[in-house]
Amino acid sequence: MADQTYQPTLSQLRAFVAVAEYRHFGTAAARLGVSQPTLSQALAALENGLGVQLIERSTRRVLVTPAGAQLLTQAKVILEAADGFVATAAGVGDALAGALRIGLIPTIAPYLLPTLLPALRTEMPAVAPQVVEDQTARLLDSLRSGVLDVALLALPSEAPGMTEIPLYKEDFVLVVPRGHELAGRGDLSLDVLDELPLLLLDEGHCLRDQTLDLCRSVDARPVSGDTRATSLTTVVQCVAGGLGVTLVPESAVAVETGRSDLEAARFAAPVPGRTVGLVFRASSGRAEKFGRLADLVKSLVPNGTR
Repeated sequence: MADQTYQPTLSQLRAFVAVAEYRHFGTAAARLGVSQPTLSQALAALENGLGVQLIERSTRRVLVTPAGAQLLTQAKVILEAADGFVATAAGVGDALAGALRIGLIPTIAPYLLPTLLPALRTEMPAVAPQVVEDQTARLLDSLRSGVLDVALLALPSEAPGMTEIPLYKEDFVLVVPRGHELAGRGDLSLDVLDELPLLLLDEGHCLRDQTLDLCRSVDARPVSGDTRATSLTTVVQCVAGGLGVTLVPESAVAVETGRSDLEAARFAAPVPGRTVGLVFRASSGRAEKFGRLADLVKSLVPNGTR
């Protein structure tokens, strides 16, 4: 039976929401930045205090109980309100202040952070940024669960309950080994992708999906192999090693091609590309402040974007 005087802590509620979202104690603990035993203890304390089993545990899987599913929405509302309370208290006036948990996908983070972090120190000195690099799906999960405040992603995210602010558009560029027959061209059509040895990021990366969508749009069938990579840098190094060619966003071209003996080839209009945007929970109540953050990012638009 529940103790009617029991008051759950925010840490306990965060543990419950994280485990319910990720269905994995190790992943949930990592997302919250705590040890797995600490997470388990917090969840157990919540269940004991409420007198209700929220999570069903077994050696093979983690499930949310019917009671847990019924209480999960309320737990999220409480955490959202608490985060909003802290954000309001920290953000004196109209400025962003305090901890700002920013998520970025791997094809944005290495190319934007070198200018974004110094700009935040200069323009928003009251902000204490915390950076998380991850794939789109996991960043959206972290936004939904309150682990992240905002994320920089390729749009559209197609995630319900999120607000999106488009920041900039950038072209896709074909990176090839030096001396390749396409090197230096600026008039490529998408048809050129047909039968090319096109190297892709591993599954889960949005750039992989965007590249495959481009190929499908012109019925191109690039030559696929067994090469797998989780970072754009690794893919580009494979290109330098003669394993194939790849598509990269314009903002990454200077950095990635500068490390190896590579060249770029560009497409004729209409040029394929992507839109990068700022995404946050519509319920956060911080749209105006995040709008100022979006304006700052727009002012740092990398070369070759628009």
